[in-house]
Order: sequence, then C-alpha cells, then structure tokens
Amino acid sequence: METQTQTNWVIDVAHSEIQFKVRHMVISTVTGYFRRFEGGFQTQGEDFSTARVWFKAEVDSIDTNSEQRDGHLKSADFFDAANHPEISFQSSSVEKKDDSNFIVHGDLTMRGVSKPVALAVEYNGTLVDPWGMTRSGFHINGSVNRKDFGLAWHAVTEAGGLVAGDEVKLYINSEVTKA
Repeated sequence: METQTQTNWVIDVAHSEIQFKVRHMVISTVTGYFRRFEGGFQTQGEDFSTARVWFKAEVDSIDTNSEQRDGHLKSADFFDAANHPEISFQSSSVEKKDDSNFIVHGDLTMRGVSKPVALAVEYNGTLVDPWGMTRSGFHINGSVNRKDFGLAWHAVTEAGGLVAGDEVKLYINSEVTKA
C-alpha cells in the first residue's frame, strides 16, 4: 500500500474572513467579524476528506461596527476576553458528502467551554496563482447556541423579545495556501 505524504495548508488571512450573525431585538440581525485569526489543516496528499482542521480567533479583534457593543461583547457578560482571549476549533473528523461538500466535526471552545459542532464546508476549487502558490477556497457555515458556551447575558424588550438572540450563525470564507 502506497503512503501519501502529509500536506500542510495555511489560511491566507488577507483573503479570508470570520463572520457571525445574531438576531437583535427579534426584528433585525447584527453582523460581526473577528479581524485577527489564524488556522490551517493537514491532509494526506491533497485529499480534503482526510483534513485535520484547526483555527484560533482573537476575541479582542471582534468588530460589529459599534465600539460600545464590541466593548460589551469583550466583557464578562459575553466572551470575557480578559480571561478567555481566544476562540478555537479543532476537528475530530471530516464527512465527505460529494466532491465539493463536506461536514467537519470538531470541538469549538469559547469562554473556556468546549462543545462539539458540525460545520458545513463547500469546496470552491484549487488553482496555482501567478506566483506559483497552490490555493484552495472554502465557504464554511454553521450555527451554535451562545448560551451553551456560557455567553448567557440577556435583556428583554418591552414586547418580551430578547435583545440578543441565542443562535449565532457562523460564516467563514477561507482561502488557504499549500505550505
């Protein structure tokens, strides 16, 4: 049996983003980003179904287009950035649906709490850029309940709706380079 070599892939942060969306007062949605992050994965050869994926995002880099809201999100009411400066993910397995769709299973850690999550991954292709670098692109999405990770702050509007929804939708656009 032929052994394939291990291939390392690194997120190109200049061409990637981590975005999240949360319902606000039931009637709208707030979008935020983590501006500082790193990650990558290892595969056997170039078979993405063998990937071992990891990433880290700096909580202090949260950006929701409101300094006041960002400060509140960094506080002990939510992420508690002073005591838990990173959000991290480590995969446990990859489920191949077809040639361009996968489910990545793993543990997401926020605020010191780790929970299993499943993220849908759409593979957008691989190419060699004009500088000879091999690049691949992925769209990744999923959702988590923020309260499962200890982000339990809440307030109620006069009409009885929550100021911040419990479901957090995750959207990651990732371009990686072969190391």
